Amino acid sequence: MERHDEHPAPRPAPRRGAPPLPRPGEGAVSRPGEGAVYRPGGDGVYRPGESPVPQRGGAPAPRPDDSPVSRHGGTLASPPDPDLRRGTHTPDAGHGMSGVALRPPRHQADPRAVSWWTAQALILAVPVAGAAVAAYWLFTGHPVWLGVLVGGFAGCCLALAVAGPRASYRVERWEVTDDAVYTRKGWLTHTWRVAPMSRIQTVDTARGPVQRLFGLADVTVTTASAAGPITIEGLDHELAAELAARLTAITQATPGDAT
Repeated sequence: MERHDEHPAPRPAPRRGAPPLPRPGEGAVSRPGEGAVYRPGGDGVYRPGESPVPQRGGAPAPRPDDSPVSRHGGTLASPPDPDLRRGTHTPDAGHGMSGVALRPPRHQADPRAVSWWTAQALILAVPVAGAAVAAYWLFTGHPVWLGVLVGGFAGCCLALAVAGPRASYRVERWEVTDDAVYTRKGWLTHTWRVAPMSRIQTVDTARGPVQRLFGLADVTVTTASAAGPITIEGLDHELAAELAARLTAITQATPGDAT
């Protein structure tokens, strides 16, 4: 009767200075035509996706699925748009604007607009401040504390009339491209408006009596948006006329029903 030994024969001890012998199931597997040696997994099965281990003195071989793009959720994705990181990315037509940082429009109002806005503000602020001071002198017993309040109120009205237009000039911007009209307004809260050319219905210019003294005009763009028209204020009257003509020509050449 033959006897089968269930235990494997002992491994011979390696000679001094020789590399260790591989264990069963851990032998190195080389791909034909490649200088890298692929080690199998812990279960002794070779997997094509495992990282290669180069031979001594060689450079690491690339993974079969390595590429310049990054993996996100198992799908290939291109590197981020550098313009988007700088906040200058322009969204494609028909796509949402979620996650897109818009750059400020390029153009400011005419410098003469500061004087016009200041005149407008003073026309309102001076009568209000004067009425408060007159009421204090005519209808009160001139208490000091009330005089301080009235004086502070009048001073705030005049300060806002002078400082407000300068703040508006620094903040407000506008720009017109072949695709849209783009504006930014507001001191504390910036309001950004973008009107595609296909949504524009009418383009108007307006010049009030005070504006004519400063040679200025406004351009109003009416769209189908529920937010109302877009107004570009404080432009030179010749520039306003040219801008209105340009918008009219672009909207006529742009397909769409303006709805």
